[in-house]
Amino acid sequence: MGYFPDWRPATTATVLPDEKLPLAATVPMSLQHLLAMSGSTILAPLLMGFDPNVAVFFSGVGTLIFFVITGGRVPSYLGSSFAFIAVVMAATGFAGGGPNPNIAVALGGIIAAGLVYAAISLIVMAIGSGWVEKLMPPAVTGAIGVSIGLNLAPVAINQLKGTYAHLGVALLTVLCMALVATYGPRATRRVAVLIALVFGYALVLLCGNGLGLIPAIDFGKVAAAPWFGVPNFTTPTFDWTAITLIAPVAIVLVAENLGHIKALGSITGYNMDPYIGRGFLGDSLATILAGFGGGTGVTTYAENIGVMAMTKVYSTLIFPVAAAIAILLGLSPKFGALLQTIPAPVLAGLAVCVFGLIASAMAKIWVDNKVDFSDPRNLFTVGVALVFGAGDFTVTVGGFALGGIGTSTLAALVLYQVLGFGRKPAAARD
Repeated sequence: MGYFPDWRPATTATVLPDEKLPLAATVPMSLQHLLAMSGSTILAPLLMGFDPNVAVFFSGVGTLIFFVITGGRVPSYLGSSFAFIAVVMAATGFAGGGPNPNIAVALGGIIAAGLVYAAISLIVMAIGSGWVEKLMPPAVTGAIGVSIGLNLAPVAINQLKGTYAHLGVALLTVLCMALVATYGPRATRRVAVLIALVFGYALVLLCGNGLGLIPAIDFGKVAAAPWFGVPNFTTPTFDWTAITLIAPVAIVLVAENLGHIKALGSITGYNMDPYIGRGFLGDSLATILAGFGGGTGVTTYAENIGVMAMTKVYSTLIFPVAAAIAILLGLSPKFGALLQTIPAPVLAGLAVCVFGLIASAMAKIWVDNKVDFSDPRNLFTVGVALVFGAGDFTVTVGGFALGGIGTSTLAALVLYQVLGFGRKPAAARD
C-alpha cells in the first residue's frame, strides 16, 4: 500500500475516502464544504480582529498540510478554531470590532500552542492514543469546552452594547440563525451562520443604506481594493504572558480532533485510528505555520463531518480542491475588504450564537457519553473547571500569567486524576 491511496472512480452513491468523483462534481462539493466552514473561515478571524484574507489563505494551506501528513486518508478541512478566541482577546486586550493592533503577540502564543500540540502528536504516533483518552475522558473534555464558551460570554455581551438599532439588528440576527438551525432543511442548517450573516447584512443595507435609520455600510474600500494581491502577513512576537494564556488551547485541539477522527471512522466504516497521531501532527504544523504568517490556529470541524454524513461523499480528494479555492480567495484583497464591511451589530449577534453554541455543543459530550454526575469525581471536576473558566480565574507567578481557560483546563485535568487515586469500581462503592 502506497503513502497515498490509489483513488478509484466511485461507482455507487456512497463515495468512500479512497474513491473519486469527476472534476465537474468535485468542485461543487468542495464549494459546499467551504460554505459549511463559513463560521470558522470568516467569522472566527473577524471576532479576533485577524485579517480575514490571511486567515482564509492559511486555512487552505493548512488543509493541504493536513492532507499530505495524513497521506490523503482522512477527509477533513481545517478552519480557525473558536477555542483560541477567548485567550487571544485576553492576551491582546482586544474588545472586538475592526483590526486587532496586537495580533503579533497572539501569534507567538498560537505558535506555542502548535508546538505543544506537535509534541503530543509525536507521542501519540509512538505509543498510540489510549493515554490521551484516559487523561481526557468526556467529563474533562466537556468541562474544558463549556468553560471556553462561558469565558467568552462577557465578550459577546459587550459587543451587544450600543443603540437600540444596534441591539435590534444583533438580536434579529440571533433569531434568524436560531430559526434556520431549528426549522431549516438539513442542508440549510449546515450553513446557518452564513445565512444569518447574509440576513443581518441585508437588514443593515435596507435600514441603513436604503432608509437611513442606522449607520450605512461603506463600500469605498471594497471598490478601491484590487482583485488579486499578496495577503498582509504579520510576524509573530513572543511574549511569555501571551504564551501561557494561549498554549493550553493545545489540549482542546487534541480533544476536538480525537473526537472528529473517531467520528470519521464511524461514518465511513474505515478504521481511522492509525491516523490519529498523523492527524494531530498535520493540524499542529498547520497551526504553527499560520502563526508565523498572521493566521489563526486551526482545527478540524464537525461541520464537514455533517456535510459528508448528509451527502455520503467521503472522498479525501474533495478537500485539496476546497483548499485551493480558499487560497485563491485569500489572494483577493477585494474579498477581504468585503468581509471587513460586515456590520458590527451583525457580528455581535453571531458572537452571541456561536459562543453560546460552543458551550452547549460541548455540554452535549456529557449527554452523548452518559457522564454520571452522581459521581462526585465528575461533579467536582466539572464544577471547579466551570467556575475557573466562567470567572476567568487568572494565576500570576512572576512574569507568567495563566488565564481562565488555562486554569480551567489544568484544574479539570489534575482534579479528575487526583480524585481517581485508589478508587474502587462503581459497583463496589455502592
